[in-house]
Amino acid sequence: MRLKPDGWRARAAALACATLLIGSSAQAQVQAQVQVQAPAQVQAQAPAPPPDSADLSIELIDPKVLRVCADPRNLPFSNDKGEGFENRIAELFAAKLHKSLDYVFFPQATGFVRMTLAAHRCDVIMGFPQGDDLAQGTNPYYRTAYALVAKPGTELDQVTTLDDPRLKGKHIGIVAGTPPATNMAVNGMMATAKPYPLMIDTRVDSSAAAMIGDIKSGEIDAGILWGPMAGYYAKEANPPLHVTPLVKETRGPQLAYRIGMGVRAADQNWKRQLNRLIQDSQPEINNILLEFGVPLLDENNRPLGAATAAKQP
Repeated sequence: MRLKPDGWRARAAALACATLLIGSSAQAQVQAQVQVQAPAQVQAQAPAPPPDSADLSIELIDPKVLRVCADPRNLPFSNDKGEGFENRIAELFAAKLHKSLDYVFFPQATGFVRMTLAAHRCDVIMGFPQGDDLAQGTNPYYRTAYALVAKPGTELDQVTTLDDPRLKGKHIGIVAGTPPATNMAVNGMMATAKPYPLMIDTRVDSSAAAMIGDIKSGEIDAGILWGPMAGYYAKEANPPLHVTPLVKETRGPQLAYRIGMGVRAADQNWKRQLNRLIQDSQPEINNILLEFGVPLLDENNRPLGAATAAKQP
């Protein structure tokens, strides 16, 4: 995958954290592995495009194909088997647009946008942080936060802020360079923290999976991960782990962010069409995200459950 919030996504979501550097040699290896997947029919081609579609022949590589820029190994977001929630949302949009679905795969490391979207190999990045200037963002389709992951039934599953005295002296996992690392430093927690690398090659490594494994084994008492990763890996654990979104922080950067999609700066009609799709499909999108354990939040930091998420905005 990627540079998750243990990487590119984290840097972008935070709008402040370290630029993801894999190094010139690693970057060269990554750049050599852009994978183009042949279009897959997600449904029979309709005889005509949707009635609200604009002429996108100038903006898109092929108006008949939804070409998605994605990481080939980055669950829960995407993979080359179509198993991530961004894959599912892409399938939903392709069906509604009466398009076939095509991917260009590239690890979400340094050069991801440049080698995919900016190079006109694909037309949309399905998950893109609001405020990042590497591409033009659509309206956000979900909001989530970094979260504390701990074993259920421990005192740490009741912690809601990083200044909680119950965290003092505990071994807490943190992906180096992500926003909550600053909050931990402000609260004097770094001396006993266990750092995990931000700069990884997601084809062979996963800081999130390593952290979850350490929580299960007892090597660390709890860990902090980007919300979608925290929810997904905690749900996949046996037994499941407890996830607490960190939305009550008063010291350090805020830890909740809005995520939309990314398109090229010149693609205004395409952006407007995606914005309409996001609005019209929000309940279906929410259901997909909840299925993957993403801790969804409204603008007041209240959690969105199945009943609330199913309502049309």
